[in-house]
Amino acid sequence: MTPDARLDWRAPHPSELHQTVGSLRRGPGDPAYLTAPDRSVWRATRMAEGPATMRLSQRGADEFRCEAWGPGAAAAVASAPELLGARDDTARFEPRLPELVEAHRRNPGFRVPRSGRVLEALVPAILEQKVITLQAHDSWRVLLRRFGEPAPGPTPRPMLVPPSAEGWRMIPSWEWHRAGVDPQRSRAIVRVAALAERVEEAAGMTSADALARLTALPGVGPWTAAEVAQRALGDADAVSVGDYHLANFVGHALEGRDMSDEEMLAALAPWAGQRYRVIRLLGLAGHRGRPRRGPRMPFVDHRAR
Repeated sequence: MTPDARLDWRAPHPSELHQTVGSLRRGPGDPAYLTAPDRSVWRATRMAEGPATMRLSQRGADEFRCEAWGPGAAAAVASAPELLGARDDTARFEPRLPELVEAHRRNPGFRVPRSGRVLEALVPAILEQKVITLQAHDSWRVLLRRFGEPAPGPTPRPMLVPPSAEGWRMIPSWEWHRAGVDPQRSRAIVRVAALAERVEEAAGMTSADALARLTALPGVGPWTAAEVAQRALGDADAVSVGDYHLANFVGHALEGRDMSDEEMLAALAPWAGQRYRVIRLLGLAGHRGRPRRGPRMPFVDHRAR
């Protein structure tokens, strides 16, 4: 099936498709994200012009092709370079520690993506507030299967485009409940969807202004804003302060001990401007953080309430 739009793009630096865009996937069963057997990435998204399905394929160390279908196809392919890290320049990054030097050397294609679709990143980030990741991913799947729009194009399996801002606003309270989403998170999503125009404006702001805009939204704190900045805004410095595991992950990776959020930020201070990159590289270096000795964060079934 001939795509509605296509772009061949050569990156100005080494780039690796899956390391770069993999953070956009919300769990292995995400109806809006698919890795095909040929290693291409299919992504269902909603551009300002309408729904689109993107097929991203890597054709060389720095060569990519983006094909797209649907009303938003032209805008989708135009956004592909930034999605693949075109804005992410590592020239000023100083790894400093030997293991970061090695991780950076071994993973030259890791880039911080910039989708530019702020609400699309914000809704699943709110779903992930104060629950385990598997639970949030399950809610995302249920909601998209119930309220998503069939993705255009010859997708390898049926895919779904996330709802529009109006679509999120119109979901009844009992459907949030059936998806395992408590009233606090569902109200936050409905409220930010009602402010969609102001939400999307964050994509054109500086990092500091964008984070200020996001954290001024009801139900959006520093953790949620950072999660959005890492995916929609291409922010290589955004640290998810308040994460259940992150401070101890960084603490054990850098100093072999538990850390508070304040201690984590102090430890990451030498890499100001690149702190999210450092965290990702620590993961790519094989660090798993603190050995699990205590209880995991509990699964809370809001459908039983």
